[in-house]
Amino acid sequence: MSETRPNVRGSGVHSVERTLDMLEALGEHGSSMGVTELSSHTGLPVATIHRLAQTLVTRGYLRQLPDRRYALGSRLAALGSSAGAMMGSRAQPLLRELARQLQETANLATLTPNGAEYIGQSAGSHSVRMFTEVGRRVPLHSTGVGKALLSLLPDHEALRLLRRDDMRQFTSTTITTPQRMLIELAVIRERGFAMDEGEMEPGVRCIAMPFIADTQMAVSVSGPTARMTDELVESARAALHAARAQLVAMLADN
Repeated sequence: MSETRPNVRGSGVHSVERTLDMLEALGEHGSSMGVTELSSHTGLPVATIHRLAQTLVTRGYLRQLPDRRYALGSRLAALGSSAGAMMGSRAQPLLRELARQLQETANLATLTPNGAEYIGQSAGSHSVRMFTEVGRRVPLHSTGVGKALLSLLPDHEALRLLRRDDMRQFTSTTITTPQRMLIELAVIRERGFAMDEGEMEPGVRCIAMPFIADTQMAVSVSGPTARMTDELVESARAALHAARAQLVAMLADN
């Protein structure tokens, strides 16, 4: 007696998986793709790509460019911001405790196709303190959270992002070449944290730790260089290590 397998072609789950394969391929590629490229990356037939893509374009989750290639749509950005805001809200009590303990500003950031995005923050207790608005996106190559997030990626993927973006020099300490950044990322992976030594803004120092909780994230503490002494950085390192473990458990617990 032969075994009868259920026909899942066209089922809701199967269609969703195929749709997500397409969106993830575009996200990983970081730019527009044609149907042949999408088919090659996902293993889906060209006809399926066409059918799913048209629905996604209609709903605003994809854009079709004048050259007929597809790119991620604005509706995804809105969803991503909402998801980030929810994660930041859940992490807020922990960020407040981190800021209270170190008296400097604590931040939570996530990796997006356009850089590192701050999704949570708690200000330090000093009258002069660092402030970055939630929702702000910053370059990957010149910030503590950005470099921490890059360290979670394989070198080839980090290089793709670095070469796609303009590694602009903001200060005299900004790393401006992909080769030099690869050396920096190796150091970050070995020691477990990233440092921003005034690479985005003069006079600002930041320590950031990367982690994965459904997506690439980084938690950091930042402040003026005069207050972010080596001793405080060492204290922040221990505090961030503990906070990271709590964040992984908290944000991965759906």
